[in-house]
Amino acid sequence: MFTDIEGSTRLASGLGAERYRVVLHRHRALVREVLRATGGCEIDTEGDSFFVAFHDAADACTAAVAIQAALRAAEWPDHGAGTVRPRVRMGLHTGEAWPSAGGYATPEVHRTARICSAAHGDQILASDACAAAAGLPPHGLRRLGDFELRGLPGATELVQLTAPGLPDA
Repeated sequence: MFTDIEGSTRLASGLGAERYRVVLHRHRALVREVLRATGGCEIDTEGDSFFVAFHDAADACTAAVAIQAALRAAEWPDHGAGTVRPRVRMGLHTGEAWPSAGGYATPEVHRTARICSAAHGDQILASDACAAAAGLPPHGLRRLGDFELRGLPGATELVQLTAPGLPDA
């Protein structure tokens, strides 16, 4: 799983350093709380992004939906122009990955990052391989079709996870 706050540079510029720090800290705390509950292993963070590994695809899907729900349900600070809730995009993929220098280094990790990059804020995208491995029912996802992901050979079939409160389009 990769996660990323959509428009974080713009958000940080608009809020200013101190206000953005509060939003970022709250975001990180909520994500980590869900990861502890779902067995996610935080591999790396950079800025506002997370790289997380799970033992199985079903746990990753459960965690992604739970993170989005936690972000929506959380109270966010009012910065004078209303509350600011970060819109987090997520990418999920299932594949073999081998430990390397404290992380993982395989083409599957790159595919997961590219899937995340293809998502919009509040959206969870997954490879069809991940959805199949997780045993997701057809009513829990929307098939989006095959996509060429930057720098990767061939097409990847993407699906969008659906759940109450998540974007439907």
